[in-house]
Amino acid sequence: MLLGRVIGVVVPCAVCDGLEATPMLLVQPLDRRGEPAGRPLVAADATRMADPGELVYYEGGREAALALEPWFVPVDHAIVGIVDRVHQPGNGPAS
Repeated sequence: MLLGRVIGVVVPCAVCDGLEATPMLLVQPLDRRGEPAGRPLVAADATRMADPGELVYYEGGREAALALEPWFVPVDHAIVGIVDRVHQPGNGPAS
């Protein structure tokens, strides 16, 4: 499981079969401190509820393809949940 923040929406001009109703979002990966880590990526939103600004957790690779209905659609990353809060002992709550 990886953490990221939704920073935008991707509007494709064409989509593969099975992805017609799946939102594509631009996600900034985050490190353990909640700081940006690496380049933004496009993730299919399996929850169909994430919005820009939200903290999400996502999967990559084969797990991403399994997170969507139908299985094995051609995606590299999929958002699988929305995070309400992160708490690390000693660091206080972050959102």
